[in-house]
Amino acid sequence: MNTATTTLPIIGNDGMDSLVTPWCELFQRQHPEILFTCTMEGSSTAIMALAANASWVAPISRSPWQYELDAFLQVKGYAPTCIHVGYNGHGPRKDAKTPPAFYVNQRNPLQGLTMAQVRALFARGNPQGEISMWSQLGLQEEYQHRRIHLYGLHDDGKYATAFRHLHLQGLPYPPHYEPLPDRQAVLEAVANDPFGIGAVGWFNAAAFAKQARIVALAADDRMDYMLPDLTNVGRGNYPLSSYVSLYFDLPPGQKLNPELKTWLALTLSSEGQAIVAAQTNSAEGYIPLEPSMLDIQRQRLAQF
Repeated sequence: MNTATTTLPIIGNDGMDSLVTPWCELFQRQHPEILFTCTMEGSSTAIMALAANASWVAPISRSPWQYELDAFLQVKGYAPTCIHVGYNGHGPRKDAKTPPAFYVNQRNPLQGLTMAQVRALFARGNPQGEISMWSQLGLQEEYQHRRIHLYGLHDDGKYATAFRHLHLQGLPYPPHYEPLPDRQAVLEAVANDPFGIGAVGWFNAAAFAKQARIVALAADDRMDYMLPDLTNVGRGNYPLSSYVSLYFDLPPGQKLNPELKTWLALTLSSEGQAIVAAQTNSAEGYIPLEPSMLDIQRQRLAQF
């Protein structure tokens, strides 16, 4: 006999179907009376569906864009809540997306950047000062008297806007920042300009490995420079790593729905994290949380 009495919708990132479907199956072992309909069409659908009460939970593999958060706030009067369940991607790998990164021409000798230097490069009016010359980053010879050419995406509410809010304290890009129509155009600009540096989100960087390379990053000047490879992302050390997150609607002062809390707890369980680990070598390249961050997320969920 079919004992299912409830069907719950989940709308969100398409790449996360390989996580969400097994999580739902794991949940159904304990709750066979609950079914799920998963409509995984992209991260851009997740928060909007949650705001419209069309999704039980919103799986998303990037930070929400500001207009998405604003739309949820306008409808609900408060912000959505989330837990992190993994990291999104590592690379560069053939036919796979590399996490957000900065790229320079293969000729460029820049060893790395701290996040403070990133702000000085890309944020107009940065309180700690601005960087516009390669010599300010220690480069000599042909770079000593050359300006830095900044390339990136349009500040249109999507990746470049989210990057400003997350990493540039919300400050605007400088006048010499050149916005280009897409990520490939940014990489092509850097490939043809030894004095340029480009900023993009997830991209198949391996396709441009002969012309452009990723700049290693450090959280501050006490840390080593890190590339977005499997080891550094998996340890939580790459400064531009993006979380795989689950957003949900939790009104202020209320407790989380018990069934949803159980479902979320399963994603943070050993079995739930093993599902994430099974996708590490896939095209999406999801990585489970390292133990310290996993404990933080479990403690956070327990408070709800």
